[in-house]
Amino acid sequence: MEASVILPILKKKLAFLSGGKDRRSGLILTIPLCLEQTNMDELSVTLDYLLSIPSEKCKARGFTVIVDGRKSQWNVVKTVVVMLQNVVPAEVSLVCVVKPDEFWDKKVTHFCFWKEKDRLGFEVILVSANKLTRYIEPCQLTEDFGGSLTYDHMDWLNKRLVFEKFTKESTSLLDELALINNGSDKGNQQEKERSVDLNFLPSVDPETVLQTGHELLSELQQRRFNGSDGGVSWSPMDDELLAQPQVMKLLDSLREQYTRYQEVCRQRSKRTQLEEIQQKVMQVVNWLEGPGSEQLRAQWGIGDSIRASQALQQKHEEIESQHSEWFAVYVELNQQIAALLNAGDEEDLVELKSLQQQLSDVCYRQASQLEFRQNLLQAALEFHGVAQDLSQQLDGLLGMLCVDVAPADGASIQQTLKLLEEKLKSVDVGLQGLREKGQGLLDQISNQASWAYGKDVTIENKENVDHIQGVMEDMQLRKQRCEDMVDVRRLKMLQMVQLFKCEEDAAQAVEWLSELLDALLKTHIRLGDDAQETKVLLEKHRKFVDVAQSTYDYGRQLLQATVVLCQSLRCTSRSSGDTLPRLNRVWKQFTIASEERVHRLEMAIAFHSNTEKILQDCPEEPEAINDEEQFDEIEAVGKSLLDRLTVPVVYPDGTEQYFGSPSDMASTAEHIRDRMKLVNLKRQQLRHPEMVTTES
Repeated sequence: MEASVILPILKKKLAFLSGGKDRRSGLILTIPLCLEQTNMDELSVTLDYLLSIPSEKCKARGFTVIVDGRKSQWNVVKTVVVMLQNVVPAEVSLVCVVKPDEFWDKKVTHFCFWKEKDRLGFEVILVSANKLTRYIEPCQLTEDFGGSLTYDHMDWLNKRLVFEKFTKESTSLLDELALINNGSDKGNQQEKERSVDLNFLPSVDPETVLQTGHELLSELQQRRFNGSDGGVSWSPMDDELLAQPQVMKLLDSLREQYTRYQEVCRQRSKRTQLEEIQQKVMQVVNWLEGPGSEQLRAQWGIGDSIRASQALQQKHEEIESQHSEWFAVYVELNQQIAALLNAGDEEDLVELKSLQQQLSDVCYRQASQLEFRQNLLQAALEFHGVAQDLSQQLDGLLGMLCVDVAPADGASIQQTLKLLEEKLKSVDVGLQGLREKGQGLLDQISNQASWAYGKDVTIENKENVDHIQGVMEDMQLRKQRCEDMVDVRRLKMLQMVQLFKCEEDAAQAVEWLSELLDALLKTHIRLGDDAQETKVLLEKHRKFVDVAQSTYDYGRQLLQATVVLCQSLRCTSRSSGDTLPRLNRVWKQFTIASEERVHRLEMAIAFHSNTEKILQDCPEEPEAINDEEQFDEIEAVGKSLLDRLTVPVVYPDGTEQYFGSPSDMASTAEHIRDRMKLVNLKRQQLRHPEMVTTES
């Protein structure tokens, strides 16, 4: 019977065990009767419950029952006493009926309890409350009977409820833990790889039950050993009433079973964790070797352009993203396995290391494949990038070659030629870079079969290799065609440079010839003071003419070269319509001026030679001097020379040009007149010698 079932009855306090003892160490059972009619059934239930509490040893010492009838009627007391015969006849050794001070004296004489001792089985005495100490020590009596024993019925009832609850829960828990622990031991013997029913858990929390038991035990021990006011403490739940040793025994059993249960849980948790790890490892391995590998097997192309390679890279990044999720699981599993390995359970070390090795091998192999694929696509992207740049360079070079050259001068041609050479050199560098990138990509593709999982990648590799080699060959052919066109364009541009050079030099020859003409007219004006000087001037003039002739011939040769170059270049030369007429015109003007200069010098030589013959003091041929014709000839040459000095040089176009300035011509003419005066004076002397004598 449990207190919780009859809790309403127990709360009525129809009877109680105060914890007090009689002189024989028997327990004192108190039945406090009240004014109201006592329900005998409830009292019987209460007595049955209370008498079930003490141990058999305590029961053997017998009970002293105190029936408090001070507030009840005699017939009720009598009924209770008789009922004790039926409830606990063997355990009751003495029944003390506490009577009222005055009410029962006469009525008791009609019923002698001592005469009924044999029939009842125990002794019954009537005693007043103040004389109860004759049979029971005051310290074993409650305050209701003048004793010092403290008793709180509700406190006892609450403690009893706690005790019974603890006893019930702990007993049930012990059975459950024993079942789990024994099942685990049996499972270990039969099959070490599996524990007993992993879903079978205790119905209550062992920690809570243990805490309740410890609190209960602590309360019992504290109430037992802590007295008040130096008196003897009352222990309503001591080892004889509430089985304190039973609580301790239950706690010890619980701790033992709970310790075993914790170990079982630890082993179960470890096995569960190991199985979860194994399951996750197989999930990772199966995905990486299954769908993950299939994704990589399906991606073998490298693309035929930058856009295609970028699309493949994007697809590969999506594959890497999916793999990253599984790699994260791998990292977590690796940490869990490392933690279990550090725990040092030898029976699981081999399996854990095997799982760790298998997981690492698969993950590292898959990561290597992803990295290889990424590097391959990056190399392909760089290859196509270089190929595209080279193609653009070739297109630019070809476009430059397809445009007809129409430069303004040789400098622009040189600049264009330099730009052409730079572009060609850039193409060479780009082609070399393409070869290097292509060879590196081919080397990577050749290593692709090493991780193909048995897949024949010959067809895929051949397509990639053919594409790479085709791109390089195509670029080589385009570059060769451009080189051929550059050679032709270079020759043409060099010829154009030569053409412009010839035109510039021809124009320069015209300028030089014009400068010679200008120098002839402005500086070559002296006719000499005597015949010797005039001859020297004539010789210098002839050399000057030779220089002009060479300049003219050089210009003519240059213009002839421009004609040949224009025919080769199939173009028209500006010199043929401009420079050549200018050259011929200047040369014609120079020729006319030069001839005029020669005539004047030759006349001056003749004039000075004849004049010097006549004016000599000792002429070698006096007969010739006397010849009048000679004087007339000198005078005619002199006049003719003076006249010629005043006449300009007339060019074919009708323009006129004088030698020197008027002052220069006047000085030359004055010198000739002076010489003519000397000749006339000489002539007069020869005609009239007496005039010479008279004057002298």
